[in-house]
Amino acid sequence: MSEETVALAADHAGFALKEELKAQLDERGITVLDLGTDSDASVDYPDFGRAVGEAVAAGKAGRGIVVCGTGIGISIAANRVAGVRAALCLDATSARLAREHNDANVLALGARLLGPEVVRDCVSAFLDTPFPGGERHERRIGKLG
Repeated sequence: MSEETVALAADHAGFALKEELKAQLDERGITVLDLGTDSDASVDYPDFGRAVGEAVAAGKAGRGIVVCGTGIGISIAANRVAGVRAALCLDATSARLAREHNDANVLALGARLLGPEVVRDCVSAFLDTPFPGGERHERRIGKLG
């Protein structure tokens, strides 16, 4: 996994958490494609969700992580990009199942909802869990478009 690149972006509400995530990814030896924002000045979350979605869809990153206040808006924005399966996760179990069942390629987090340990656990589960494949899951993912 150390050779994988993760696209990372946040709006102003998620900026501080994005900076913490960069450090966590760096500790793991993962290359980060930081797509902004670069401060806590007000910005529009759709721009940053779309940027990560486009980077993942184009193969510039194997996976992505997006952060806004709740994770909801930025996950919707990322999911507007064809080929992106962004999952809003609130704990390690949902992050693991997003990978196992949905082959999620973007993790969405809510900076105002989650504490640092939960975030760390979510990211670890998301990055460490492979998609096992299988006819049942692949059939369902195929229906997502």
